[in-house]
Amino acid sequence: MIQSFDFSFLTGYRHVIFHGIYITLLLITVGAALGLAVSILCTWARLFCPAWVRAFVTGYVEFVRNTPFLIQLFFIFFGLPQLGISMSEMTAAVVAMTINLGAYGTEIVRAGVQATPGGQWEAAASLGMSRNQAFWRVVLVPALQKMWPTLSSQIVIVMLGSAVVSQIAVDDLTFAANFIQSRTFRAFEIYFVVTAIYIVLAALVRLALRLLGRWVLGTGDAS
Repeated sequence: MIQSFDFSFLTGYRHVIFHGIYITLLLITVGAALGLAVSILCTWARLFCPAWVRAFVTGYVEFVRNTPFLIQLFFIFFGLPQLGISMSEMTAAVVAMTINLGAYGTEIVRAGVQATPGGQWEAAASLGMSRNQAFWRVVLVPALQKMWPTLSSQIVIVMLGSAVVSQIAVDDLTFAANFIQSRTFRAFEIYFVVTAIYIVLAALVRLALRLLGRWVLGTGDAS
């Protein structure tokens, strides 16, 4: 049997698709900004905080890196309310994405800091800076410059992984696809289109991050 495909019906759902794209981009924008901040703070904590703080950060990183993102999301949205901590679907999604990216980003930023030549630390010390001051004023930006392509790739991975937030009824792009499919039963057409949209979004996010790296960090053409 030859199946005929018709994409014209999707025009009637374009508002649903565009809303899903908006929510997906909103999630990754907020999640990436917060996740990067968490990455930098955790890297700083592993270098300068007391042993118990370093142990806590290490435990957090290992826990996140060794558990599925979906389980982390379910724990935040379904598990924490039993401890009296409830949040909306969007908030839970942002928190989960922030925690996930923060853990992976910590390892990436830490690698960049560890790759910093010792001469930079020594030069900062010769100017009377403490190691803490050297981290923020001298070492951090070059470390981010080195690791920005890797961080950018991780942000894109988190964006694509965010498709699972539809499981807690966040109306992102995947939720929009499931909604349309449940009403039209045209699975091939809608998932084909949504797959293409994700590919385009991934390319656009990489481009935006590359431009951001040039503007903020002076990363040149590395990507």
